[in-house]
Amino acid sequence: MDDDFGERSDGYNDYEEIDEHEYDLDNPEEQEFNTQIVDSELQNDDPKASKERVTTPYMTKYERARILGTRALQLSLSAPVMVELEGESDPLEIAAKELREKKIPLIIRRYLPDGSYEDWRVQDLITE
Repeated sequence: MDDDFGERSDGYNDYEEIDEHEYDLDNPEEQEFNTQIVDSELQNDDPKASKERVTTPYMTKYERARILGTRALQLSLSAPVMVELEGESDPLEIAAKELREKKIPLIIRRYLPDGSYEDWRVQDLITE
């Protein structure tokens, strides 16, 4: 009998740990992905927070996708809707409408190369 325990069809071994990718903060191509979505109620006064904003006020396409996905997930899990509904029932359509009306209660945290970060409220960013 063959002992196939520990080998998987996807090429990984059950005993191996898969390392998560660490982003190179000095590489401008990877800086787009150094954002995090923060609940507006969880924001705090952290010394690592940048007091003066140095990044662009435009929402990137990556931030837009993550905001819409996060908000659509919240809506599908019965989060309160922040806009008037006009027959919409799809959470992604509702999230897009909330974004157009700048009513999404989330914060985008952008990490900077020096280890500090900036927090931008969705309503403060230019989306178009």
